[in-house]
Amino acid sequence: MRLAIFADIHGNRQAFTACLEAARARGAERLVCLGDVVGYGGDPEWCVDTMRELVAQAALAVRGNHDDAIGNPSDNMNADAQAAIDWTRARLSEVQRKFLADLPMTREEDNRLYVHAEASAPSRWHYVRGASDAGRSMMATDQHITFCGHIHRPALYSMSTTAKMTSFVPTTGVPVQLLTGRRWLAVLGSVGQPRDGDPAASFAMFDTGSREITYCRAPYDVETAAARIRSAGLPNWLADRLFLGR
Repeated sequence: MRLAIFADIHGNRQAFTACLEAARARGAERLVCLGDVVGYGGDPEWCVDTMRELVAQAALAVRGNHDDAIGNPSDNMNADAQAAIDWTRARLSEVQRKFLADLPMTREEDNRLYVHAEASAPSRWHYVRGASDAGRSMMATDQHITFCGHIHRPALYSMSTTAKMTSFVPTTGVPVQLLTGRRWLAVLGSVGQPRDGDPAASFAMFDTGSREITYCRAPYDVETAAARIRSAGLPNWLADRLFLGR
């Protein structure tokens, strides 16, 4: 089965649409969302409703920290992020808020773990910034492959049977086979707010048969996404950064 895996959509309708179209063109048979459907972007209602429809059609989704903050206000966000959450909360209906609140922290499927941040403490929202963070996450689960997001920058980590770690930044469009002799942590880039210097929306395809993951990019209408943020009266930096991929 070919899985399309998304993370950190962040209310960006244009980016999410581009990724969905690109994934379907690549033969995606099932969709997985690693959280943060909302936050930062100007179209949270559309993004939540689209994800609700996808989940009703057998997609999998877990809760991100911005999704969680809609119902559980957080004091860990910076001022721009908090402004976007407050605005988003007021926009969403009770049904939409309940959907986000009901999303699980993790999902397991066929020796794979899906989580927004990392597996050792999913609700603490720790970032996977390097090999030590990745190792802690992998040691917290008995699943062979963990998929996460949260940091908005693609990365791949693996651990040998002797706990030796390797890490690298995957090349867009180049498949990597996740060999059975190692355990893996695949960190997804962001659909709606990339921070790796490339403004194109980011997602990944995973083939469960060949065990190959391919990191993909989908150019999208950044101008319109930025205009939606500005017209909402949200902080300008949330719009400006879309052009920079930062």
